[in-house]
Amino acid sequence: MTTAPARPLCSRGPLISAEGLNGVGKTYLTNRAVDALTTKPVMLDEFSERANGRPGLGEALLHALREASIGDPFLRGGTPMAEALLLMAIKRHDLDTVVPDLARGQAVVEGRSVDTTAVCQALLLHPGDPDAALKTAVDLLALAASYRPLPDLTILVTDDAPKALVRAQWRDRCVFTDEQAQFMREACELFERLAATDPVRYRVVDRRHVDEFEAADLIREWIQGAGGDLACLVEPWQGPEAACMCCGRPTLEAAA
Repeated sequence: MTTAPARPLCSRGPLISAEGLNGVGKTYLTNRAVDALTTKPVMLDEFSERANGRPGLGEALLHALREASIGDPFLRGGTPMAEALLLMAIKRHDLDTVVPDLARGQAVVEGRSVDTTAVCQALLLHPGDPDAALKTAVDLLALAASYRPLPDLTILVTDDAPKALVRAQWRDRCVFTDEQAQFMREACELFERLAATDPVRYRVVDRRHVDEFEAADLIREWIQGAGGDLACLVEPWQGPEAACMCCGRPTLEAAA
């Protein structure tokens, strides 16, 4: 029986995402981990941290979502699928901006990637039905993967939702409504269930079991170990024989 030749390894840097609920300490812990690295990765801001005045299409799309959501902390404007497609477009834009860095062999860390979009929009599409939401989150990730490659490594930071809620309210100087707090609880559960569907890509930091020092050390180790043995990045819509987005090298199939 003949097996298809494997895609060649690439000299590019790893694409890493840091995911998690509002208030779990994802940004704080990731920054602590990166500060301890000798070679710093390129950092991509998450949606909520994009500064006003940051130029580019990604900021313009995000501004439209902010306007439509009228201040909702989860960017909910009432049209979950349209919002999902816009959020995926933003993450495609973000990837476009860092392809040169990846091509130079640098690691890139996204502050939230397509997984957050999958979780939040799946909950909106299936309120009160966690099993249907999980299936839709998986399907939305498959849709996102047709827009751009998924991260090589996804680090999920999780914690008890009530603790995360307290931190988020203190950080943002606001009080979440009961409905928003319930949405956070459901998102926390769905994030953890989604991570369990792909143990190869996900690494989970559960703050219920490790302190902030251990958590930052784990994240640092995972970022540090993410390079090497990486396959080429290929445009999903160009098919399996496409050239790598980073090194330009064709697959073995195309080269044969």
